[in-house]
Amino acid sequence: MEFKATERQLENYANILINFALNDFKGIKKGDVVAINVPENAKPMLVHLRRAVLKSGGHPIIQYTPDDIGREYFELATEEQLNFLPTKYLKGLVDEVDHTVMIIADTNKKELQGIDIQKIMTRQKAFKPYMKWREKKENKGKFTWTLAMYPTPAMAKEAKMSIKEYWNEIANACFLNEKDPVKKWQEVYTELERIKKALNKLKIEKVHVKSKSTDLWVKLGENRKWLGGSGRNIPSFELFISPDWPGTEGTYNFTEPLYRYGNLMKNGVLVFKKGKVVKATASKGEKILKEMIKQENADKLGEFSLTDKRFSKITKFMGETLFDENVGGKYGNTHVAVGQAYKDSCTKNPSKVTKKQWKNWGFNESTVHTDLVSTENRVVTAHLPNGKTKVIYEDGMFTI
Repeated sequence: MEFKATERQLENYANILINFALNDFKGIKKGDVVAINVPENAKPMLVHLRRAVLKSGGHPIIQYTPDDIGREYFELATEEQLNFLPTKYLKGLVDEVDHTVMIIADTNKKELQGIDIQKIMTRQKAFKPYMKWREKKENKGKFTWTLAMYPTPAMAKEAKMSIKEYWNEIANACFLNEKDPVKKWQEVYTELERIKKALNKLKIEKVHVKSKSTDLWVKLGENRKWLGGSGRNIPSFELFISPDWPGTEGTYNFTEPLYRYGNLMKNGVLVFKKGKVVKATASKGEKILKEMIKQENADKLGEFSLTDKRFSKITKFMGETLFDENVGGKYGNTHVAVGQAYKDSCTKNPSKVTKKQWKNWGFNESTVHTDLVSTENRVVTAHLPNGKTKVIYEDGMFTI
């Protein structure tokens, strides 16, 4: 018998996304336009999302995408087609919408396996203007988005779970079984906000991450602030910052498997020198890892993040970055992202910062943003402006 989520769980899920996560915890307003991007197999989620938007007085735009058509596109598309950007359509869409909800529901985690990564990168680069339009609107405070996940048999299989077990992990992580899940999220984010303020108050110059297989220095740089609890991802328990990339030195081992471009990477190690990756190895998927690092500015850090085990109910590998970068477990997690930095990690108004300033401050610019997660027990030591040091994270928890 096919497993189905309860109507109550789906209603709670949609309510969290539409009336909490969007608009920076305030939920949508009457008259807001919400683009709902849902794959074919996640139709039950689409129904509840649209219902939530309508009940809140918003205007839903449905983007309902068929399953299993990605591979054929890359097999058939010419260079010209790969570089095509429907400019008028996408620019109009960005101008029209106030918020976007995206649901991940993969029917084949390895659909793009064997496809030339350069084709994928070409397509990704072609859409850079679209991402810039969205970023510009977001930086002006006129656009928000959120990302969530719906279970499929393929996703559950990759994580070595039944679909019922997989859905239970999602439900627990997102507090879908709580009597008032929005209230629960508000409680979690209140505590995350306290820690975030404490981190920003320290004005940390650099951090040292030390574990069994990682020994990494990350310079945070000027005009920076820690972020987290924005509602951009559900679930999200991380606190993160975009570092001054030239100040990255040492070795980072991502212990958690990573699916990227239809390929699986395991036990990856990156060695940084003067901010750039000078060596990349992996026990599985090393070729893809190296190809990814070769892309423009994908060999530099765009993010440094920590997740406290006390908040996250995620304890198992889910095979999807959205959940794996928020894993709690025994020691929480650290993750870094190579590629694009988060401009809203800047203390200045991002919409008024020049390209030269972004470059001088070390905010990385790339079409790639790949999160690499480690769940090893680690100590994170902050180096402060007065020359003192302070342990800010140990045994999977923030210590401030």
